[in-house]
Amino acid sequence: MTSPDSDVLIVGAGPAGLSLAIALSQAGFTATVVEQLPAATLADPAPDGREIALTHPSRATLQRLGSWNALPPHEVGEIHEAQVHDGPLGQHGALQLNAGNAGTGTTPAAAAPGPLGFIVPNHALRRSAFAVAQRMSGVRILTGAQVTRVSTHGPLAALDYVADGENGPQRLHAPLLVAADSRFSATRRQLGLGAQMTDFGRTVIVCRMRHAQPHGNVAHECFGYERTLAVLPLPDDPEHGHALCSVVVTAGAADAAALMALDPAAFAAQVQAQFAHRLGPMALVGERHAYPLVAAYADRFSGHRCALLGDAAVGMHPVTAHGYNLGLAGVERLVAVLVAERRKGQDIGSADVLASYARAHHRHAWPIYQGTNAIVRLYTDARPVPRLLRQLVLQGARRLPPLQAAIVGQLTGKPPAWAQWVAGPAALR
Repeated sequence: MTSPDSDVLIVGAGPAGLSLAIALSQAGFTATVVEQLPAATLADPAPDGREIALTHPSRATLQRLGSWNALPPHEVGEIHEAQVHDGPLGQHGALQLNAGNAGTGTTPAAAAPGPLGFIVPNHALRRSAFAVAQRMSGVRILTGAQVTRVSTHGPLAALDYVADGENGPQRLHAPLLVAADSRFSATRRQLGLGAQMTDFGRTVIVCRMRHAQPHGNVAHECFGYERTLAVLPLPDDPEHGHALCSVVVTAGAADAAALMALDPAAFAAQVQAQFAHRLGPMALVGERHAYPLVAAYADRFSGHRCALLGDAAVGMHPVTAHGYNLGLAGVERLVAVLVAERRKGQDIGSADVLASYARAHHRHAWPIYQGTNAIVRLYTDARPVPRLLRQLVLQGARRLPPLQAAIVGQLTGKPPAWAQWVAGPAALR
């Protein structure tokens, strides 16, 4: 019999994979993380333009893991309110959402108890997760390692990799293998777990911009008929004192290419005009980054000796900002299942054990994923009937406190009890 190298093998040292490794170590398991990027890149990743909106439960998870405390204050922002606009800004009014809307579903809460959520740069989350994982006694991180083959057919999962400094191909064994290597996961494919890929045929451009007027910690989602614009509040620039925001422009491929080709001043002018000059003069800070807009939902989240986590399980459209939050929720669910089964003396890699994680994660993720995709399709359709329907939806949401409570609950990660009861049975398949 081959001896296991650790309890769990994790492919991918992104924030989800590293968070899982930390949580496993805290629970008394050992984990080996295999990542193709070099250690220097993981320790100090370059900014990639992405800002991650985090719910209150996600922050609580990061606090337990120790990653939250590794973030300097100037990298953590708060979102106190979100406004949703349809068409040209100010034309139809906006749906305003804040923590005061998160009542029981009959009337808004009397006073806002705090921020809707938090916003942190993606590269900062990656850096802090790596810093904490490196300190964990139960975590081993293999960097610069290219996975060549995975197998879950034997008594232990097996992973083959090649890396600089190693004498030929190497093999690792563990009772469980977890794929956490992006929505285009090569590991998922090798495991024989398919995925539904939804290509929206659009491109997302993300960047930081400074502006003259304060943002008031308000996030804006502006559904234009050709472009969607999100403006997210960031902490002020600690060095120069400038007010900063994250700008997310979603456009067709040709339009996005034209926007990327503009010089910084011309690009800033386009954003400033679409946002109706609400923040005054705006200027680009740093680089623009473009990403193809593709969502993914795995056919199964687990199998014999394997499980999917993070974007490898569910790769979300960014419009509802739930991608990384789902990844952290998956970490909590998977570790809880493994701890419970270990207490019973069960094999943590058995298909039956992992199926309980898959069912729970699917019940949570499926309605969010489908609801997000439905919103995207509705709000990017320029035909007259969808335009009218959008206006009716926004007007209805403004007039229905229970609906506002449900929306705010999804944003904060704390839906009202009635919304959980309704969503639970509907999410089963």
